[in-house]
Amino acid sequence: MVVASGALWGRGEQQDFRSRVRGTLLGSAVGDALGTPVDGLPFGEIQRAYGADGVVDLPFGHGRRGAVSALTQLTLFSLDGLIRAQVRRDTGAWHPPTDLHRAYLRWAATQRDWGPDMRRKDDGWLAFEEWLYARRSPTRACLLGFGDDVMGTLDTPKNPKELGPDAAGRSAPFGLLVGWEPQLVLQLAIECAAQTHGHPTAYLSAGAYAAVVHSLARGDSLDGAVQRTAQLLAPRPGQRPVAAALQRALGAVQQGAPSPEAVAELVGVGTADGALAAAVYCALVAEDVRHGLCLAVNHGGPSGVTGALTGGLLGALHGETALPPAWLAELEGRPTMLVLADDFAMEMTQGPALHSPTGSAPGWLTRYPRA
Repeated sequence: MVVASGALWGRGEQQDFRSRVRGTLLGSAVGDALGTPVDGLPFGEIQRAYGADGVVDLPFGHGRRGAVSALTQLTLFSLDGLIRAQVRRDTGAWHPPTDLHRAYLRWAATQRDWGPDMRRKDDGWLAFEEWLYARRSPTRACLLGFGDDVMGTLDTPKNPKELGPDAAGRSAPFGLLVGWEPQLVLQLAIECAAQTHGHPTAYLSAGAYAAVVHSLARGDSLDGAVQRTAQLLAPRPGQRPVAAALQRALGAVQQGAPSPEAVAELVGVGTADGALAAAVYCALVAEDVRHGLCLAVNHGGPSGVTGALTGGLLGALHGETALPPAWLAELEGRPTMLVLADDFAMEMTQGPALHSPTGSAPGWLTRYPRA
């Protein structure tokens, strides 16, 4: 697996990449905050609570506007784990799925322990962010998957019957590994998804989503990104439901004006492939980010995940400045997200200046320990 060196990046390229990283992370979080309060509510109930157009502004959830769920928490630990994996590469003991599993176990500890003072120095800075210790409706699959130290693999996945979309919902950061080859991004996202969601439809949906984000972060169009991802999936056993979901999303664009009914039909029963299809569709037909996100959450399925997936796509496609500023202003944890996004962008573009097998910046290793 090869990651682009900082020497290959011009200043303008670094700025563009940082904007896409920020856009992906913040867009996913905003979609989560917009949709999670109405998760599973029939659209008729959403209309009765929020008006004929449904949710058009950040709703209250967990006592405030802009609150995020466990989905965003896990996405942040995905990003943290990817940085730590790059740092650990200097030691010669490099296995990114294991490094991501360690990151997810650090998230799991926040759901059990009462505060960051329980953490150790080698847990890194993110584990000391107090707001991440709020328990925000983590799914049973995630709690079971990270409930012990045993890592699920493709040969022995955790929750092998789990079809839910939550693993896909935390997988946008894998797509930001723009120096990696697409098939390696796909593989890593699949392997990490199998740590909690062991059904092929679930982990292949996560891999497909990461591959689409990867193409977008490299400057591809959304339609082109979806087509390339379908080609990447073709040799994979069990890929047919996921490939079909991507094709349904592309086909739905040609079938009239965007509507909640079209999104609901794509979502289906709320499995990972349905959420992926709906998110791709909403991003394709979006007039702007606000329109795409509102379309993504106004249905009777997993609104939080669908919103997060859509927000990640639109953020990767357009960058942070396309996101609604009024929503960002109220987004829970935004300062943490900005710091983490910028650290990730710096690691990916200038990593050799921060650490190497022969010498490293002490402050960087304090933030992202090799342990």
